[in-house]
Amino acid sequence: MSSAEADALKSLVKQQAKTTKTITSEFTQYKHMDFLSNDIVTKGNLHFKAPNLVKWSYVEPFTYSVIFKNETLYINDEGKKSNIDMSSSKLFKQLNTLIIKSIKGDMFDTEEFTIEYYKAGNNSLVYFTPKEKKSASFIESFHLTFNDKGDVEIVKMIEPSGDYTKIVFSNKVLNNPVSDALFTN
Repeated sequence: MSSAEADALKSLVKQQAKTTKTITSEFTQYKHMDFLSNDIVTKGNLHFKAPNLVKWSYVEPFTYSVIFKNETLYINDEGKKSNIDMSSSKLFKQLNTLIIKSIKGDMFDTEEFTIEYYKAGNNSLVYFTPKEKKSASFIESFHLTFNDKGDVEIVKMIEPSGDYTKIVFSNKVLNNPVSDALFTN
């Protein structure tokens, strides 16, 4: 992608993010591990409410939810609840920051990643490679696929081993009311 095309994509994504107050989306997650013949497939729902509330709810084949709220990660594993203080975990804090920045369209303004831009038909691919060695030991790169409206359609997180997690979003609805009660643990 040319630098002008990359700049146009960044501008489009940021403009889209400025007007996005809530997101509700279904997702299918594929966990690929080289030693397995088939990917592990899970399905669920994503909810976002500005400025920084995020909830991932897995509904198939198990029930599990994760809420990123303030500096805490709330986990509900089929009724068993736990919390993680993200301020004490740099990796969780980075993950939450990347999710929020992706939703808000701010992920291009970071010095944490080397960023590459590609075209794929009508879509745009953006590869984020961590510059910090500690982060790179967990995640080799993030690949985001944007549609022509500037919405993220696919997130792929590649591990140093080559294994990856791919999340494909579907039935995305923007700016419908989302209750704060959804983000309580």
